[in-house]
Amino acid sequence: MTLTKQVFEYAPAPPRGDDPLHGELLTLNMGPQHPATHGVLRIVVTLDGERIVECDPVVGYLHRGKEKSAESLGWHKFFPHTDRLDYVQPLMNNIGYALAIEKLAGIEAPPRAQVIRVLLMELSRIMGHLIYLGTQSIDLGAVTIFFYAFKEREKLYEIVDAYTGHRMNNTYVRIGGLYADVDEKVERLIEEFLVEFPKGLDDMDKLLTRNRIWNDRNRGIGVLSRADALAMSLTGPVLRGSGVEWDLRRAQPYSGYESYDFDVPTGASGDCYDRYLVRMEEMRQSCRIVRQALDRLKSTPGDVLVEDRRFVLPPKDLVHSSMEELIFQFKVVTDLRLPKGQSYRGIESSKGELGFFVASDGSSKPLRCHIRAPGLMNIQALVMLAKGRLFSDMVSLIGSMDFVMGEVDR
Repeated sequence: MTLTKQVFEYAPAPPRGDDPLHGELLTLNMGPQHPATHGVLRIVVTLDGERIVECDPVVGYLHRGKEKSAESLGWHKFFPHTDRLDYVQPLMNNIGYALAIEKLAGIEAPPRAQVIRVLLMELSRIMGHLIYLGTQSIDLGAVTIFFYAFKEREKLYEIVDAYTGHRMNNTYVRIGGLYADVDEKVERLIEEFLVEFPKGLDDMDKLLTRNRIWNDRNRGIGVLSRADALAMSLTGPVLRGSGVEWDLRRAQPYSGYESYDFDVPTGASGDCYDRYLVRMEEMRQSCRIVRQALDRLKSTPGDVLVEDRRFVLPPKDLVHSSMEELIFQFKVVTDLRLPKGQSYRGIESSKGELGFFVASDGSSKPLRCHIRAPGLMNIQALVMLAKGRLFSDMVSLIGSMDFVMGEVDR
């Protein structure tokens, strides 16, 4: 599904090429405390006038040692720490980590749990893209869109709050499934969202897509070729904006995605504007998937946790009445062990491929945990894209890469 750009009534601005140096070079720090760097990112920029000669992103200001924390906390206790990676889509992080562990343990979540997981992941994708849309817009001066985007995001907060009891950092995914099933109230809120959100998205589309200023600040800027995107291991909307139809939900399906009907949008030019178009269309496609998942809930009864006492806590009522179940709970809480071996599972997050690699030596703690953060991959592209551009274009470039520093630094 290749997205085509609108036909505009005015000629777009000509591309800005590499001008020869005219004067003394200036080294400038953008960040780490800067509203347009989307977190504590420092970018050392060398300028010739207003033209960028070199760009050096500096990460690490939010480094918290999450991977080492996993190796000391144990399998279960690391779940809340995955929330703090890409904190605008915590449930998706939970699911990625759970899938890696389940692959190592040789178990699979029940069908109903998989449907709910798809539901949560697609709602999380919309949440992530709304953050991009709102922050990219306000960084470029379109303040109204920020409020439009966060109005829609607030509805999603209400949904996850009704389901998990938390607005953020929900930690509601478990090894082998989910903590609890969805109830009628949550289903009703999702139904209302599916009715209201497309209109809100259309309103934002009308305000931005043909807007002269939005086009001048995004079209022809940050052009990333197909070859360069692949060479830098970029994924997600950034890769698809460059015309590569690669989506893990299709290429390496998980949680039953192969049975859902949706399109994978791609761009043509690979500029900031194409990446915007891809994310807008992905939100519409996510609504399609959420609708299908919601319909499947009615025809997919059953438990939301696998029945495997080696890895899954028994129901509380049984713990209070059975010594065997009490022992099972004690073992899972205090000494959960996974088989020796290693596994990797990547999922299609709103930023790209979010992957978890875990290795086990048979003990109650991971021997090794490594997280493939798509945001870190996206940041590396800034070095190439910024060279020769005006300093004001840096804001467009940063926003179009769409990263969260909690995930980048870990």
